[in-house]
Amino acid sequence: MDVELCSSGRSALELLSGTTPYDVMIVDNDLPGLGGLELVVRVRTMDHRRNMKIIMLSDDQVEREAWRAGVHDFMKKPEDIQRLPSKIIRLRQDTKPRGGKRS
Repeated sequence: MDVELCSSGRSALELLSGTTPYDVMIVDNDLPGLGGLELVVRVRTMDHRRNMKIIMLSDDQVEREAWRAGVHDFMKKPEDIQRLPSKIIRLRQDTKPRGGKRS
């Protein structure tokens, strides 16, 4: 698994504006500059990111807003963090075409 880290919502938005393919985006709602909810909303307007899987982590009470913004999963921190690897695996499997081959 390859992972790219961004220290702010703006740097993540810049990275996602490019053409590098990503299977899953994990975003914390509490990001400097551009918050996680706003990042998700903006990513969902990008044609090439429309189907990218998104998991939001937050200790804030923003779950309802996260679902409306377009996340595929919402996890409370810190109590749900141990389930993150299995969530990533499940979402990545959901992106594979039938027959198990990736396009």
